[in-house]
Amino acid sequence: MLRRLASVRFWRLVTILGTAALILTPSVQAQTNAPATQPALAQPASPVILEINGNITHTNVGDAAHFDMEMLEALPPATLETSTAVTDGVHRFDGVLMRDVLARVGADAQTVSATALNDYTIDIPIEDLDRFDILLAYRMDGQNLLPSDKGPLWIVYPRDQHDELQDIRYDYRWVWQLYRLDIK
Repeated sequence: MLRRLASVRFWRLVTILGTAALILTPSVQAQTNAPATQPALAQPASPVILEINGNITHTNVGDAAHFDMEMLEALPPATLETSTAVTDGVHRFDGVLMRDVLARVGADAQTVSATALNDYTIDIPIEDLDRFDILLAYRMDGQNLLPSDKGPLWIVYPRDQHDELQDIRYDYRWVWQLYRLDIK
């Protein structure tokens, strides 16, 4: 009788442990084999200064990603010192790398179409973001960029660090008063 009771308990334990293993194994595998995921994209708490649409997986307003200044400042900061075709001398720009912004929204792109407040639009090949540390600048020389002076966002190429960026074709891609990126 004791032997039969022990056998029943043993098989119940095996059944319970087996069931637990089946239930827990997939989640453990998912945690160890899955790449690190980004936290959900928060809702902007302040006025929106950048909209990103198109082939993105992380959104916070319908099919789009909207960013306020605080959300951009929460991304890894980047600094660039370079001259521009529209200002005198070398300036220090603070902001975030465009590739980091696109990674944050899960962009799958061949081209990024950048649009300014005045509806100026230009396509930027994704290869530019791979080859160069292109900045989405929100400060110049320590001062926030304002719409009255190229802001609140300005796409800035590291033109002084690469001779090939002295070409006017790249100057056209320096979109100031940027407010929208369309990922294609």
